[in-house]
Amino acid sequence: MALLWTVLSVSTSLLLTPCLMFLLAIMFLASMGKSLGVRRLYVKTLLKIFEYGRESIEIAKRQSQTNEERKAAEAAEGRKALLNGNATPVSDSPSPQDPSPHGDNGHKQDGVLVNSSHVISHDLILQPDPELNYNGVQSDSDKDKDEVELPRRSSEDKLKRDFELSDCFEFVKAGVEAIIEDQVTSRFEAEELRSWNLLTRTNRRYEFISWRLTVIWMSGFVMRYFFLFPLRVLICFFGLLWTLIGTGLVGLIPDCALKRILNNWVMLTCFRILARSLSSSLTYHNLELMPKSGGVCVANHTSPIDVVILGTMTTFALIGQRHGGFLGILQRALARASPHIWFERGEVKDRTAVTQRLKKHVSDPNNPPILIFPEGTCINNTSVMQFKKGSFEVKGAIYPVAIKYDPRFGDAFWNSSRYSMMQYLYMMMTSWAIVCDVWYLPPVIREEGESAVSFASRVKREIAKQGGLVDLMWDGQLKRSKPKPEWKERQQEEFSKRLKVE
Repeated sequence: MALLWTVLSVSTSLLLTPCLMFLLAIMFLASMGKSLGVRRLYVKTLLKIFEYGRESIEIAKRQSQTNEERKAAEAAEGRKALLNGNATPVSDSPSPQDPSPHGDNGHKQDGVLVNSSHVISHDLILQPDPELNYNGVQSDSDKDKDEVELPRRSSEDKLKRDFELSDCFEFVKAGVEAIIEDQVTSRFEAEELRSWNLLTRTNRRYEFISWRLTVIWMSGFVMRYFFLFPLRVLICFFGLLWTLIGTGLVGLIPDCALKRILNNWVMLTCFRILARSLSSSLTYHNLELMPKSGGVCVANHTSPIDVVILGTMTTFALIGQRHGGFLGILQRALARASPHIWFERGEVKDRTAVTQRLKKHVSDPNNPPILIFPEGTCINNTSVMQFKKGSFEVKGAIYPVAIKYDPRFGDAFWNSSRYSMMQYLYMMMTSWAIVCDVWYLPPVIREEGESAVSFASRVKREIAKQGGLVDLMWDGQLKRSKPKPEWKERQQEEFSKRLKVE
């Protein structure tokens, strides 16, 4: 027993000094806003590994396809040899006199049977407002269409003369697609990757294609779980501890210019340390357009770490619901040093109270810009959903920000209905890295006579365009609630217009 304690004491003494020096170096670099470039080099190395994995998978697929084709050819030669004595020549292709196996007008396109008489199209998608939703917006299935035009019958006589049963196929297809995979449900699932990143769980067993890829996959597993994960937890703990201590000390200072300067330094250092705990590689564009004091910053929402990503460059005042537990302790610590806005559960539903608090905050030029995520829920990094109009009823400049994560290194989306906060943080800290691009857009002001809803839609459209995201009119709260009755009535009205005859 004495020997064990001796080994532990010696190990602690040997590791304690390097760990302390490492944490102090991180804090110093974070306070200065500098980096040694290790994370960017790490990301570049990962890209080369991913490319090697992609090439290995493609080579294995080509070899498998070649083997299957060779076996099929050998089987065909065997059949011909057996039938060589028959009087009637045998051919695998149909004769010109035989009807086409796909019908008179049928052909295959991308492996799907298409008939020229079919009127099934991709244009019919049931949305809250189809024309508004797809006007100038790129959809997932069709990037080149700027406007959706649906066919309508010109007269009752033509309807009686040219009606075919296939005319209803587009409506049936739209209904079936809405049942199988609608545009809302797919936005609350993890984004699909085009290639394997040696991380995503899959049943294709790519890691066993070759022994080299197996070694790389096992080495990555060991590195993520036995080196990066403990190191990230240590850095995150240090960052949270610094947040509690720093904000507590700043909160003791009376409200003055010195307090605002110290709070700015403490918050920037805190969020930069937390960003390093996720091995974040962040790229900021148009830094000259960063939000100014007294303004409102709005951004698309993918993850709780959006606050950390944006907080590494600018100090924000946050707005949200008051929580208990550790998150509540953190909220109270932040509120001591800066004018954040926390609402009680019942007060959040009072739109008037929220708007009044926002107007009061924005009216003071000494207050930092307030950060708001108007979607009200996390979306899976592929689209932007409806913005709540409350944030756009406040007078003053709105500073839009577009955030786009690179899913190859880790899925930043938080599916709160499936994973708890601790599970989500565990997944983040065992991923490869968090790679993100942030675009600061020019400030916009509400035009004369423009409604808050139109203003919110205009800002949302600019964010979606800059971030390469799909602009959707759906409310993100459909994740938790049923569609509004007026949306159903609008769809019924649109359906009746298509059937209306002149």
